[in-house]
Amino acid sequence: MTRILSGIKPTGQLTLGNYIGALKRFKDFQDSGEVFIFIADLHALTLPIDPEVLKENSRDIAAFYLASGLDPKKATIFLQSSVSAHAELNAILQNYLYMGELRRMTQFKDKSAKMNDNQIGLGLFAYPVLMASDILLYDANIVPVGEDQIQHVEITRDLVNRFNHRYGDILVMPKAQVNKVGARIMSLSDPTKKMSKSDPKGDIFLKDDMKTIRKKIMSAVTDLGCEVKYDPENKPGISNLLTIYAALSDISISEAEERFVGFRYGDFKKAVADKVEEILGPFKARYEEILASGEYLEVLKEGAKKAEEIANVTLKRVQKAVGLLPIE
Repeated sequence: MTRILSGIKPTGQLTLGNYIGALKRFKDFQDSGEVFIFIADLHALTLPIDPEVLKENSRDIAAFYLASGLDPKKATIFLQSSVSAHAELNAILQNYLYMGELRRMTQFKDKSAKMNDNQIGLGLFAYPVLMASDILLYDANIVPVGEDQIQHVEITRDLVNRFNHRYGDILVMPKAQVNKVGARIMSLSDPTKKMSKSDPKGDIFLKDDMKTIRKKIMSAVTDLGCEVKYDPENKPGISNLLTIYAALSDISISEAEERFVGFRYGDFKKAVADKVEEILGPFKARYEEILASGEYLEVLKEGAKKAEEIANVTLKRVQKAVGLLPIE
């Protein structure tokens, strides 16, 4: 059976982009394979984060997972830090990716460029090794990711080739999968930049109330002209709103364009706001119920047990391959 693995890092509030690119899709994988969905809380430590914020964000993501339709009977949902094999495999695999490779990673270059050398932690530099460990522990075949994470899956594939060439057929080769519609949702205030958890005006946060969400959409930057047309280069604002509408409606962008022929920008924005409210309204209500009941705690506890069983099999296989002496 195909194994599918993905996760979200609990840094900053989740946005509509996270919902479209990840949460909305996770439930669709449940009937097509064996699904592992985790909260990447160890990754959140690679940059400074307040402990209480990390706890709150982790709780939120767990509740968002369940509100999105993930079924604990069909998917294994867990905290990365609850399965020690992630850190143990990371300690081994860090010897099979090299400094030159890690330096070339786009995410590291972008984030470290804004920091002094004495502020850059080893965890940020070696982020791809831990991500590779996350993927490889579960023999994942498919890894749904955003466009900005494709490079991390590619370096994981390089690691698999290098490791297996040396030790035999030990690690399973993963493949990245990116959603065609809605793969990249942009900021409403600056549609040339990705919606990224850091722009209170341009980002639609999943914890925003619906009045705030509607206001942000109605205030979204548009473009010259009056035609509702998908043209990212010349009409990035309208193109972004069309992408949001199409992704939430489960239709193609061309179908979305056809629905809005002759629409004025104001009416078009209202239709997008209506669609966002139609989808996020019930989702947010379910999230509030789950958070209040605390049911996510038992889900995470049981998920960690299931994940640990699978992860430890892979870890022992790798330990044996590299020559670590078993004492059991």
